[in-house]
Amino acid sequence: MEHVVAGVIIIVALTACGHSPERRALTGGGIGAAAGAVGTAIVGGPVLAGAAVGAAAGAVVGAVSDPSKINLD
Repeated sequence: MEHVVAGVIIIVALTACGHSPERRALTGGGIGAAAGAVGTAIVGGPVLAGAAVGAAAGAVVGAVSDPSKINLD
């Protein structure tokens, strides 16, 4: 479990928001994958499936987010 938490911390620390929809989709996918992996690891589910679902959801949210509502400063 400690390895999963450490991995998630590293992934989240390395991801950043972006101005373009593509960049936001990529970073949203990374954050979603990390959140999905941790969530399923905590409840005892299949970690890779959780990461895949989280990545897909995060990518969609990142791509459709309004850049004017994201504070990058």
